Amino acid sequence: MEGEEELALFAAVAERLRQAHRHVRALDAPVETKAALTRRLLVITEAAKYDLAHADRRLRWFVMAMERGEPPFAARPDSPTSLRHKGDSSVW
Repeated sequence: MEGEEELALFAAVAERLRQAHRHVRALDAPVETKAALTRRLLVITEAAKYDLAHADRRLRWFVMAMERGEPPFAARPDSPTSLRHKGDSSVW
């Protein structure tokens, strides 16, 4: 990515991350669920520092899963393994 395109993507990802955090905070869900979702968003934020396009794809998947009411920590169709942390149960 070059210059202005990368800046535009960075701004878009940053805004969508802010919106996703607001959405998670507003959920009527147990604290453990909100904590797990927030950890996912923090991982996406960290990934954006190294691979912005990959973080953008992960964030889009996270938001789509939330909009469908599905747990965003299940394995993605293109991922061979679950993204859950050890010890996490399905808390959605």
